[in-house]
Amino acid sequence: MAHTQHAKTLAEQVHHRIRADILAGRLLPGQRLKLALLCEEHGVSLSIVREALTRLAAERLVRAQPQQGFAVAALSAAELRDLTFVRISIESVALRRSIDLGGVEWEARLLAAHHRLANTPVHTTEEPKRLSEAYTEAHALFHEALTAACGSPWLCDLQRSLYDNSELYRRLSYLITPRRRNKAAEHRLLMDAALARDSDRAVALLTEHYESTTHTLIESGILERQGVGDAA
Repeated sequence: MAHTQHAKTLAEQVHHRIRADILAGRLLPGQRLKLALLCEEHGVSLSIVREALTRLAAERLVRAQPQQGFAVAALSAAELRDLTFVRISIESVALRRSIDLGGVEWEARLLAAHHRLANTPVHTTEEPKRLSEAYTEAHALFHEALTAACGSPWLCDLQRSLYDNSELYRRLSYLITPRRRNKAAEHRLLMDAALARDSDRAVALLTEHYESTTHTLIESGILERQGVGDAA
């Protein structure tokens, strides 16, 4: 029993590390994952790595390829359109419920999350084009706070899963976002609408927020330049 529990704990740790490497862009979209190298890097057995990658495949961050093993999920315009559609559908429900059910604690959490986001530098000083991990975390916490009072663990879990699957696209968007777009202002307007209990406006702003990123990425052609277009 102790051995089984230890293996499970190791698999969870490896899952967490590989997941973090994917979301941070250290493992690139479409990159083939070599099991032997992962075993060596993480100091675990082949079965542990396979278990971690199988879990990541269930989360759609990794793809299992017949006769080829595993690879990081590739990016594509078709995938992004579908992902955006589902995110908007799920989060609109969660946001409306959160606005209806949220109390003072939810308001305080949302205000605090926005304050943190608004005061966290977007890029690192060492690499001006790379998103800072502090901003990435603050951004995730803000969007999580918006729907935190929805009263449904299923909705919260789906929101987090969809958010994670959008992370690689979102990181790309910061490389090519037009200057006229002010994401900080979009976040502020979204928070204000939620706190004003204006569900229709909040959902409309959320929809515009997500669709703007999707349209910008697709129209820029950056997905094709990454070598991970629709055919990937």
